[in-house]
Amino acid sequence: MQDRQATTIDDPVTARIVAFLTKIGIPVETATLEGDSFLPAMTVRNGALVFDPARLEWPGDLLHEAGHIAVTDPALRPMLSEVRSDPAEEMSAIGWSYAAALAIGLDPAIVFHEAGYKGGSESILENFGLGQYFSVPMLEYYGMTLTKKVAAERGMAPYPHMLSWLRTRTKQA
Repeated sequence: MQDRQATTIDDPVTARIVAFLTKIGIPVETATLEGDSFLPAMTVRNGALVFDPARLEWPGDLLHEAGHIAVTDPALRPMLSEVRSDPAEEMSAIGWSYAAALAIGLDPAIVFHEAGYKGGSESILENFGLGQYFSVPMLEYYGMTLTKKVAAERGMAPYPHMLSWLRTRTKQA
């Protein structure tokens, strides 16, 4: 059963993540969730990130799932109730969650923990730590950030600085 809870979030990392997501316009709800979706203790429902604070083991997973919401076509975002298995959106959610962790002062290892990313967390952290951001072209295409080259041409800050935390460009027909 999935009932809304009036819940205080006791974990300070979770509370920081939820405050950030709320501030940038991603709805967050707490609920008692039976079973799991792709990530334990959370799901996406009608464009909102819904999680079970009593069962949440990896708070950084909230940023990754929120990244999927953020990079979803804005015309589809309010109805989003299932994260698609789309490689471009997955890479974008990874890049988005890395930038979000930095923006709120969290160690990216909180997002890219040892139990996630099919054993690839260390590689992601290593590459991103070296400035090798495989997700930036898609995030730029979505209007959310700039590559180093484009940022230099425009006199602006490049990724991991974000121009917009929510995708504004719809899919071209």
